[in-house]
Amino acid sequence: MKTDIHSTSPLRHDPLVRGLGWASALLGVPQVAAPAGFARALGVDGKFRHRSATTAVGVRELAAATGLLGRPHPAWLWGRVGGDLMDLTMLARALKNHNGRGLGRTIAATAAVTAITATDVYAAVTRTRRSTPMDLTATTTVANPPDEVYALWRDLERLPHFMAHLEEVRVTGPRTSHWRASAPFGKAVEWDAETTQEVAGQLIAWRSVDGADIDNSGEVRFVPAPGGRGTEIRVTLRYNLPGGALGKAAARYFGEEPHQQLDDDLRRFKQIAETGEVVRSEGAPGGKRARGEFPQHPARPLTEDELKEALA
Repeated sequence: MKTDIHSTSPLRHDPLVRGLGWASALLGVPQVAAPAGFARALGVDGKFRHRSATTAVGVRELAAATGLLGRPHPAWLWGRVGGDLMDLTMLARALKNHNGRGLGRTIAATAAVTAITATDVYAAVTRTRRSTPMDLTATTTVANPPDEVYALWRDLERLPHFMAHLEEVRVTGPRTSHWRASAPFGKAVEWDAETTQEVAGQLIAWRSVDGADIDNSGEVRFVPAPGGRGTEIRVTLRYNLPGGALGKAAARYFGEEPHQQLDDDLRRFKQIAETGEVVRSEGAPGGKRARGEFPQHPARPLTEDELKEALA
């Protein structure tokens, strides 16, 4: 089984993003080149710890500039927000322990960083809301003949049996259906879809209709496997990932990377087609209801609480 994924960034020509990138560059260069002078300009003395902190902040700013100007993604904007919070923390400590010399400059610097933080938060939030176009493809081979595999997939209301994040699919008409799915961090999304193309035993294609929480489309092709070994299933999905690149990175961190989801879904479909059920370990008797079935893990004895839940 193999999966390919491709995404594009809508931020490369965003004026605010590029402006913040250049701002990071203009701030980073003097902090790295002349940390003592930069610290004094902020009203802070030139002690070693202050010079070191200034240099570290400068390196961070240059890294942000490289990302925002070279490969812009919302994650770089959130990185700036995190850096701003660190800067405000250091300035607050400097104000608390200030000796009075240059205090006005330190207060002005704190106010300026506060304003920059507000700008960075605005940019990160508004740009993260832009979804990231995603193309996913995956294939697997099932031992059953194409007509049988097609009929199993065509029963849309059974799709949640093997698609981990689908909560419900309800057929609403000859070519329409309503879908509800779980999303990262406890969110839920819904949409209506229509079948756009269908060839019995060969192809099913669909797309979401206007008003969908997630704009999506896709197709499944059922191709006879070489040597009469069953059916090769070729799936293509296209959709806009909520949360943009930051949402993608966060989903990956929490084990919900899209292409891995698709691979897992096809693996479970293969199990259903060939054995009639999804193979579960003893450690996940609750299935999808307990959200413990995915990902699967090696069998182990039930705990006392799990045994009580299973018996109940």
